[in-house]
Amino acid sequence: MFNYLKNKWMGFKNLFDDDNNINEKSVVGFLAFAIMVIFAFADLLTGYLGKDLVINEFIYDSFVWIVLGAFGIAEVGKVFGKKE
Repeated sequence: MFNYLKNKWMGFKNLFDDDNNINEKSVVGFLAFAIMVIFAFADLLTGYLGKDLVINEFIYDSFVWIVLGAFGIAEVGKVFGKKE
């Protein structure tokens, strides 16, 4: 059990290495997009139940900017990145 947890922790730790195959900007963008989708489903559910889901517009707009920024930076990095 300890070795399993240690291997999982090492896999998580490798996410922050400089020489990994994971695009961190895409991960952050996906997580922000997933939170926006959860907000949308929660809004639909509460609307169906007859209540208003109050989400601060500033918070939602922040997630929009994170998604746009993360995916935009990732795409620009692909276009202007090193050609091997």
